[in-house]
Amino acid sequence: MDEDFSGGNNSPVDLLEETEALYREMAEELARALKGARRGEAKDAKAAVQAVKDMRSAFQLLMEERTRVEKLRKQVAGAVGGRELDFDAARAEIGRRLARLRDAGDG
Repeated sequence: MDEDFSGGNNSPVDLLEETEALYREMAEELARALKGARRGEAKDAKAAVQAVKDMRSAFQLLMEERTRVEKLRKQVAGAVGGRELDFDAARAEIGRRLARLRDAGDG
């Protein structure tokens, strides 16, 4: 595997894609090792165990990156707490409150 996880200029989306590719490679490696283990080859049984460990690590990284990417997408879209900000409604509410303050200012 020659993936570059050095951080550098990789965006979270790029890292997510790389992690998914790594996960697919691990799945293929596990499938090959399981076939060998079924044929009774001891080295393939050890490779299968290692592949499962590698898949678990890759899966955890994948889930962490998906969470980060989703959080960034919400930030870019202006979503906070699962809801999008309605700037037009906020502007209208501010206008209503200012109008009330103006009307109450002389009293």
